[in-house]
Amino acid sequence: MKRKILIIVLCLATVASYAQSSKKRRKPKPKTTTQQQVKKPDTTSIAQSARPLADTSKKLGGKPGKHFDRPLDGYYKKSNILNAKVTPYPNLRESDVAFAKRVWREIDTREKMNAYLASPKQRLIDVIMNAVAAGELTAYSAVPDKDNDPDGDSFYAPLSPDKARNAMADSVPVDKFDKDGNKIGTVMKAGELNPDSVVKFRIKEDWVFDRQRSIFEPRIIGLAPMVKVKVGSTEEYQPAFWLYFPDARPIFAVKEVVSKNSDNTGLSFDDIFMKRIFTSYIVKESNDKDERIKDYATGIDKLYESERIKKSLQDWELNLWSY
Repeated sequence: MKRKILIIVLCLATVASYAQSSKKRRKPKPKTTTQQQVKKPDTTSIAQSARPLADTSKKLGGKPGKHFDRPLDGYYKKSNILNAKVTPYPNLRESDVAFAKRVWREIDTREKMNAYLASPKQRLIDVIMNAVAAGELTAYSAVPDKDNDPDGDSFYAPLSPDKARNAMADSVPVDKFDKDGNKIGTVMKAGELNPDSVVKFRIKEDWVFDRQRSIFEPRIIGLAPMVKVKVGSTEEYQPAFWLYFPDARPIFAVKEVVSKNSDNTGLSFDDIFMKRIFTSYIVKESNDKDERIKDYATGIDKLYESERIKKSLQDWELNLWSY
């Protein structure tokens, strides 16, 4: 009896194992054409990956709530200049200054090497005026003060943005009328600023020999855009206002210079002044009589005197060394 029960149990176990193995080998029925789901390519993602996108979004058609991803104008984003940081001057102690000479020089944007300073795409005067108007940069009066600022370039009197702009623009007569429309007088008001008329900039700098580092270097103190004014029967260029150059460096460092040779110069306006990539001529050096070059030289002699001063600075450094 026990033998028959054992045989029955073995038969049932064999049948169960066979059923499980056949179930695993069974293939699913193929789906019909109507049941198959054809996966279409995502054309939107392909189109987006084919072009770089800018990180800005604007409203579509001026309607609120609808935005679009603005495509990047190019294949790379210029971020090196925008994220640039100013490299500060090394600390300078008075006891380490073995020699110091103050020099005033002028940059003429009409010269070939300085043409990039007057490029319509990025003018130096536009960078300055925009920063002054936004309150990022302080303009100082260039009008001499007998007691506190005899030369008008010591950053004594700060100007408001409106006064700084008025100092740059030519004054024009404007008629005044009463309530009945009758002319009652004329007042002078500042006209529109023409950036192309600003062709000269004046620089005030110190040439210093640092005995600790054994380096003879110039350090720019002030920068001034110049305007043409009438003095007596002649016209001459004079500073409209002064800018403290150390305050202007962070603003100049993030503004790229435009060049005709390459669209990617990699140079900022701060690089231009720090690396001395400009041509200029000296108009004054510090002296006991406080004379300008034009006070004792005329015509071509003014350029010769400018070159003489420039050479004397170079010779002073060369005379320090002996070989």
